[in-house]
Amino acid sequence: MSAPEDVVGLLGDVRPDVVSAFSIDVEDYFHVEAFRGIVDPADWESMEQRVEPNTRRLLELLDEFDVKGTFFVLGWVAERRPQLVFDIHAAGHEVAIHGYDHRPVTAMNPAEFRADIRRAKGIVEDVIGEAVLGYRAPTYSVVRDTLWALDIMVEEGIGYDSSIFPIVHDRYGIPDAGRHPWIEQRGEGHLVEFPISTVRVLGRNLPFIGGGYLRLLPMPYIRWGLRRVTSKEGRPVMLYVHPWEIDPDQPVLDVGRLTRVRHYRGLAGVEGRLREMLRSCRFDTVRSVLGV
Repeated sequence: MSAPEDVVGLLGDVRPDVVSAFSIDVEDYFHVEAFRGIVDPADWESMEQRVEPNTRRLLELLDEFDVKGTFFVLGWVAERRPQLVFDIHAAGHEVAIHGYDHRPVTAMNPAEFRADIRRAKGIVEDVIGEAVLGYRAPTYSVVRDTLWALDIMVEEGIGYDSSIFPIVHDRYGIPDAGRHPWIEQRGEGHLVEFPISTVRVLGRNLPFIGGGYLRLLPMPYIRWGLRRVTSKEGRPVMLYVHPWEIDPDQPVLDVGRLTRVRHYRGLAGVEGRLREMLRSCRFDTVRSVLGV
C-alpha cells in the first residue's frame, strides 16, 4: 500500500467541523523518564528551572491563535509554581494533572498510585479552586499490566484519561487498544479514554502528532496523518507537547546516543510546526472536545 498522492500537500482539506485537542504536559527538562538514571530527583531543586518561562511561551502562542488547551500539570511543578498554574486557569485553559513527581504507573503499586493522584490533584485543585477531571500518566504508562490504574482514577474522581498509546514501543503502549476516544466502564463507574493519536498504515498503528514524533518525523507525514484522521476518518486528534520541547537552549545532559537523539533533536523547529498546525486546524481543550 503506497501513501496517498497528496501526502506532501498542506492541510487545506482538514474538515472544519472536526475540533482536535491541544495538550501540554507541564514538566521540566530534567523530569523526563529517560533522564531518571542520571538525574536524582533529590537534585531537581538545585537544577536550572526552565518550566515556567517555557510554559508561558506556549501560553502566548495559544493566545496568538485564540486557542484554548489542556495543561497536564505535574504536581511537583504546581507546588513550586502555583502562580503559573493559576494564570493558566485564569486564561481560560483547562488544568489537568500529570501525576506528582513523574513516576510511571509501572513503577508504583496501587496504593502508591492512589496517593500520587490524590497528592497532585489536591495541590492543583487548591490553586485553581475547582475539581480536576483529567489525568495523563507520565510516559504513557497505563499499559496492559497497569489497567488497574483506571479503577483508581474513577474512584478518585477522574472523568477522563489520556494515558494509553495504541502502538508498539519499548517503554509504553497497548497496540490493540482503540485509536479514538471511548467510554471505559470500570465496575459501577466509568471514565472516557482519549488515547494518543495514531494513523493506521498496513494494519499497524503508527504515531505522528506529538512529543518526539512531532520533532523527529517529516512534516509531510505529520500533515498527511492529520488529514487522514480528521478528514477521512472524521475524528479528533490529540496533539501533545512539552514546554522543554520549545527550548533549544536548555542544558545538555551527558546521556547516551539514543536518548540524546530522542530528547534534543528537532527542538529548534517545534514552535514553527506548532504554528503551522494552529493555523491549519481547529483545537480546543480535551474537556471541550469530549464534552465532559
